[in-house]
Amino acid sequence: MIEAAQFVEAARSRGFEWYAGVPCSFLTPFINYVLQDESLHYVSAANEGDAVALIAGVALAGKRGISMMQNSGLGNAVSPLTSLTWTFRLPQLLIVTWRGQPGVSDEPQHALMGPVTPQMLDTMEIPWELFPTQVEAIGPALDRALKHMDETGRPYALVMQKGSVAPFELKGSGAMPEKHALSVARSTWTDRHPDQLPTRQQALERVIAATPAQSSVVVASTGFCGRELYALDDRANQLYMVGSMGCVTPFALGLALTRPDLNVVALDGDGAALMRMGAFATLGAYGPSNLTHVLLDNGAHDSTGGQATVSPQVSFAGVAAACGYADAVESDDLAVLDAVLGGTNGASGTRFARLTIRRGTPDGLPRPTVTPPEVKARLMRHIGAPAHAADHAVER
Repeated sequence: MIEAAQFVEAARSRGFEWYAGVPCSFLTPFINYVLQDESLHYVSAANEGDAVALIAGVALAGKRGISMMQNSGLGNAVSPLTSLTWTFRLPQLLIVTWRGQPGVSDEPQHALMGPVTPQMLDTMEIPWELFPTQVEAIGPALDRALKHMDETGRPYALVMQKGSVAPFELKGSGAMPEKHALSVARSTWTDRHPDQLPTRQQALERVIAATPAQSSVVVASTGFCGRELYALDDRANQLYMVGSMGCVTPFALGLALTRPDLNVVALDGDGAALMRMGAFATLGAYGPSNLTHVLLDNGAHDSTGGQATVSPQVSFAGVAAACGYADAVESDDLAVLDAVLGGTNGASGTRFARLTIRRGTPDGLPRPTVTPPEVKARLMRHIGAPAHAADHAVER
């Protein structure tokens, strides 16, 4: 058994200062320790996949981060682990607790996940080893993890058994973010005919005009949003997500938190936002004023054939306001983008705008020719983030 401080301080000396996750009783000492150290950062995520996406955003800024989760949460994390961190080569350290470990008595819900945890990590091509339980083993384990992360740009996991870390008391409530004053959702509907709604192209043109390359980063959600942004203007300050549906907001949050000098815009879609609505609460609690969440809502899964979503039933601005966003507005008028992207208006947190747009996509829409690792490396160079060692093989 080790002390929480022994691992966290060894990790700190190797550059790990950012943590995100969902609690497990095995992880309690770590979370308690990090929460009470003002020089470290812990974000309580709504689910494990959001934590992985957030730490991927930290990696995009050239920083080192750790995602922590119970092994039951690996299911929630599969999508960002396989189509965000693996695809873009965004390294992070995973600490996964081993509930239901064979031969160890545990609750019935862990009876299947316990035995298959190693196979899940193997299947996702995530190298792993048991979490160190002796002080002298901590440094070598972290060094092996860093070697893999630096060489491949991909995650490495430490699987924590019961009783690996001694208890550490949480004094007070921990360093949670200050509660934001709840904003009031605003709407400016013009009740236009669907054929008269703005197009995605028109919306993206407004976003491009409001995000100068030298001071802004635009992260576009998977599907036609990223492809159309690329077709309009492939700029070095843009990243086009593939897969990891619903993860654009925690991903952008990780970047915005670590790079307060940049204005970060997360371009979301209605289907993606509905998939991971817990991220609204995370952004409401932790979202900084240099992050803007823009949702382009056409009421359909456009890139898969136009199947309807349930978004017409949802006031996304109402959700954002209730979750603590500094400002939340929804409209079918392009001017809403100019307002939300034009300045903070004294806002002390993240701003949100939902624009209802027309269905449909231009014919012959190209796919990006720049690969995910290339577009990531290009963006990191553009913002002056330290390159990952693995990027040298993909730079062009």
